[in-house]
Amino acid sequence: MWLLSVLVPLLRLYLCGMKVLFYQMFNRSFTLPVLPKQNGRAAIVTGGTRGMGFETAKHLASLGMHVIIAGNEREEGAEAVRKIHDENGKGKAEFVFVDLTSLKSVRQFAQTFIDRGLPLHVLVNNAGTMLVPERLTEDGFEFHFCLNYLGHFLLTNLLLDLLKKSGKQGCCSRIVNMSSATHYAGVIDMEDLNRRICYSSHGAYSQSKLALVLFTYFLQEQLTAGGFAVTVNAVDPGMVDTALYDNLWSLAQALKKPVAKTLFRTPAEGASISVYAAAAAEMEGVGGCYLYNGVKTQSSDLSYDSELQVKLWKKSCELVGLQKT
Repeated sequence: MWLLSVLVPLLRLYLCGMKVLFYQMFNRSFTLPVLPKQNGRAAIVTGGTRGMGFETAKHLASLGMHVIIAGNEREEGAEAVRKIHDENGKGKAEFVFVDLTSLKSVRQFAQTFIDRGLPLHVLVNNAGTMLVPERLTEDGFEFHFCLNYLGHFLLTNLLLDLLKKSGKQGCCSRIVNMSSATHYAGVIDMEDLNRRICYSSHGAYSQSKLALVLFTYFLQEQLTAGGFAVTVNAVDPGMVDTALYDNLWSLAQALKKPVAKTLFRTPAEGASISVYAAAAAEMEGVGGCYLYNGVKTQSSDLSYDSELQVKLWKKSCELVGLQKT
């Protein structure tokens, strides 16, 4: 039983990966259209110090946005800001510390940002980790679940009023959640979200990415019902050559290197989907979508389960100490 509970998530996840690679073998990466200038708009990009997060932050800054890079590596953050300023000249970027595995840190970050009196037009929930060994955060949450999903759930809710105030009809505020094709392999166990009964890093990662899609759809439904000028979409960058894959098994790591050179997307190519969702004119007023390679795509059947969406929302509110709605 234990072996099956570990092998099944692993096989499901790698099958998803093979399907994505097969697609990327025969299809070019999405090319961004010409994007409108974003002067006067402000964005937060979590995990923006490297990889797709950095490329997203850099591109948004080049469009005229004031970009706040939120991350937990101060030196990397300073270097990322320097690179953006050197490459863009007019681009405005800054680094602010946040540890998404700490609910206290997320609350401090959100309150500090709100106290500055800045507007917030774009929130890109990009930070994430993949296939790390079993570990718990300081608040007792499984690491993937907290970093990839729960920290972003709290951050989004704490900043939601500001996003609502900053958006207006015809110029909505936008929330972008970084999911993954691995969500198709995901299963939500409402009785064991922390995966304590039988841990699988593959299952934990897939669950966290599915949770983001469920969160996306439920939040958009609430925003639409309230008539707020805020949209939220989930994006899937495909398989991208980033540090996320550093935790693969040794054999898989060895096989990945030659494959990545020819079939994986570059970080800039992967980031194009986030940038598109955050700034494209075609996405104005469009929410509740799962975007893959620039196209609105059907996500997993489970992600459309409205009852599961409600259950996860209420449980997440309980876990982070938010009033349930």
